Amino acid sequence: MVAASRIPLSTYRLQFNRRFTFTNARGIVDYLHALSIGDCYASSYLAAVPGSPHGYDVADPTRLNPDIGTEEEYWEWIDAMRSHGMSHVLDVVPNHMGIAKSANPWWLDVLENGPCSRYARFFDIAWHPVKAELADKVLIPILGDQYGAVLERQELKLAYDEGAFTIRYFDDALPVAPDTYPTIVAAELPEWLSAHAGEDADELQSILTASEHLPPRSSQEAADIAVRAREKEVVKRRLALLTERSADIRALIDRGVARVNGRPGAPRSFDELDALLSAQSYRLAHWRVASEEINYRRFFDVNQLAALRMEDPAVFDEVHRFVFELVGRGAAMGLRIDHVDGLFAPGDYLRRLQQTLATPSNPFFIVVEKILGAGEQLPREWPVAGTTGYEFASVVNNLFVDRRNERAFDDIYRRFVRDRREQLTFAELAYRSKKQVLHETMSGDINSLGHQLNRFSERNRYFRDFTLYNLISTIKETIACFPVYRTYVTDRDPVSEHDNRYIVEAIACAKRRGANAGLSSLVFEFIKRLLLKRTDGATPEECEERACFIGKFQQITSPVAAKGIEDTALYLYNRLLSLNDVGSDPTVFGLDPADVHRWMIERQRCWPAALSATSTHDTKRGEDVRARLNVLSEIPGAWKAAVSKWRTLNRRHRTDIGGVLAPDPNEEYLIYQTLVGTWPIDVDRLTTYVTKALRESKVHTSWLSPDEEYEAAAVKFVTALLDQKRPNPFLQTFLPFQARVAELGIYNSLAQLVIKITAPGVPDFYQGTEFWDLALVDPDNRRPVDYEKRRQTLPCLRNPAELLEQRADGRIKMFVMHRGLQARADLREVYERGDYRPLEATGAHRDGVFAFARVAAGGGRSGADPVVAITCVPRMIASLVPDTAGPPLGRAVWADTRMQLPPELADGALRDVFTGATIEVERGNGASTLS
Repeated sequence: MVAASRIPLSTYRLQFNRRFTFTNARGIVDYLHALSIGDCYASSYLAAVPGSPHGYDVADPTRLNPDIGTEEEYWEWIDAMRSHGMSHVLDVVPNHMGIAKSANPWWLDVLENGPCSRYARFFDIAWHPVKAELADKVLIPILGDQYGAVLERQELKLAYDEGAFTIRYFDDALPVAPDTYPTIVAAELPEWLSAHAGEDADELQSILTASEHLPPRSSQEAADIAVRAREKEVVKRRLALLTERSADIRALIDRGVARVNGRPGAPRSFDELDALLSAQSYRLAHWRVASEEINYRRFFDVNQLAALRMEDPAVFDEVHRFVFELVGRGAAMGLRIDHVDGLFAPGDYLRRLQQTLATPSNPFFIVVEKILGAGEQLPREWPVAGTTGYEFASVVNNLFVDRRNERAFDDIYRRFVRDRREQLTFAELAYRSKKQVLHETMSGDINSLGHQLNRFSERNRYFRDFTLYNLISTIKETIACFPVYRTYVTDRDPVSEHDNRYIVEAIACAKRRGANAGLSSLVFEFIKRLLLKRTDGATPEECEERACFIGKFQQITSPVAAKGIEDTALYLYNRLLSLNDVGSDPTVFGLDPADVHRWMIERQRCWPAALSATSTHDTKRGEDVRARLNVLSEIPGAWKAAVSKWRTLNRRHRTDIGGVLAPDPNEEYLIYQTLVGTWPIDVDRLTTYVTKALRESKVHTSWLSPDEEYEAAAVKFVTALLDQKRPNPFLQTFLPFQARVAELGIYNSLAQLVIKITAPGVPDFYQGTEFWDLALVDPDNRRPVDYEKRRQTLPCLRNPAELLEQRADGRIKMFVMHRGLQARADLREVYERGDYRPLEATGAHRDGVFAFARVAAGGGRSGADPVVAITCVPRMIASLVPDTAGPPLGRAVWADTRMQLPPELADGALRDVFTGATIEVERGNGASTLS
């Protein structure tokens, strides 16, 4: 933990893309300031793949994204924030780069020059992979069909322009290595030279000779890399000038290009193009080949995102040079580090950031995107302010889930789905989902790791008898059993107590499961010894190999967990969808207030400046969708009756596909919860989401193998549910039930909002969530925000009673947010550094109260009096508020329920932040209370 010199008062997340630019951001700065937002929090705005909707596919980190605006427009936005005392936290993407659409100049240089590229060291490429045919090549799995078929359909085209040859394939233009240029004109060149003597012919021969004598692409010598980088460009410039002045030479090249491109219906005519492609430093392949043979590390399993070797200081410096320049010019006051778990050595990376950006007395504000497992703690030695807040969202969300009804909810879910697959525990589903990911999309990564482990075992007489199959199978079992996203073992430091426990736990679990598959326990012991660095007597070379294996192993566990849990298991285990989110554990069905208080106290002690998020660009559901769904945990009887009736009413809309009814019961259960949480929702939004959910679950359809017939049946089902053109018995029963849930969800939402603003941490607001956030997973949560409506609404928020009366329109949420942030600004010292003290309630409905005080010494009227801020919110109110009642306010609802106040409030009164009213403290029996 570090105490940064400049901590945001609050942050507001902006998603930049073509539809929301620097000019748009500048236009809302005054609105955000009026809303009392402290600072902005920007998605990556460095040059990305053209048309990127999110910016996480950075293609050139040395400049701004032209899709978003010009440098002048950027600084106008920065200056607008400065004029209001604001700045921004910038999202940095150090793990990977976008390589689609030939937009990445570094990647193109690698494809052109292979290991001899200046940028070969930048990307995590295995230049000598298991498959010998890929030696000194990069597999490029972009083809939509088998290579031969694509070639002979003339979808791959050789082209020439301005001194350079490229291979064009739809949006991609792949470079041709200059040393292979001569082959393009070789067939006609001797005859042409005999007929075209002169200076131009001599220059052409000179150029072709120079290209043939470039340093070999296989060389990784610094001198060769420098010479090749310089001389290949000389070749291109000379050829460009020559073809510009000589029509004969240009015609020769054009004929060569046409000949190499082949003729439809003449398979042998494509031999030259095939030979030219085979001579390149890349191998084009069908996209399905990637899972088994790809030899560059990716972000998760996304072929268009190539991973970087950020552990290399040269890579670190070049990737961050422009960002450091912007920070140095005062543009950004903090950084958000994307996917920190993808890095080889996250701790070293973060320390290098601080060494560059901070002074010993003034650490720089850095937060990391890190998914913490159950009971997992962020490494205390990391020099950061904390995480981006997924764990905060999970803890606060669980405060509004009634854990007393877990067994009832389990029973409802089991009876509804009636399927053995859904009877499995979430842990079992997560394990199976990770195994599926390992098999379907990351087997190549695992095979490479297995061969690395095999080389290590071959040099150890105690372990050399392990077969390659056993080693690979053992790695898969261990990764599937890993209890957290990753460990942080380095060769330099001792293995931490936490990492030791996670590795031992994973090996023990894998050993039990592996026994059923016939795997020797000795293989697991071998891997455990490696991961825990218990290889006594290892030579320096073996220590280096061990460190490499450990680092690569740790880089794989994280994406497997993300794809297996976030993008698979969370779409399979549909017991209560509000618990199925990034950073959440669906098996934790609610938390007691005491548990939440303990967590908050620890957060204030260790990570007081971490972000407190409730919605992000990555959450599966908007914060107010979850708030609604949490209501279901309070009314299991009503929920059971409702879904049972809906299933009966909608049975006729399901479609029999080969003996399977679509959607299946588990999917139908997901659809009903989604409708309750997001209503009103149109057909297009819901069908887009349902299709994505079905593919992520990978049961009847998937991204790899879409089943269009099954998906169409699910879309038909959803469309029938929302049909309002004719009498719809489902909607007649659904709407009254949903209205009741939505009403109660409002109070959950407002309570969650107040906690976020006043609890330890920096409150973070996702764009547009000033009104009810009923968004689903991306791309739904990236829809444009109507800022003009919000700007017009803000000045009109004057009458709390009227806003409460019209609470369904969402203005009440903006009001609470605005007043809460104003109070946070007025009492900044209290909320940033003040103690967190749990407050107890007494009386009949004490379980329906969650309250705490923030207390800071000094700053009161006398300058020495303590400053106290009280937060008190309702929870579990379904039983308190009858169906026809209004808000949960007043003694008629709360009866004798009272809140105990801290001793600092023995004298004086409190001011209600939202109404401005004075609240008198009641005293009796030696204690101060509020009723």
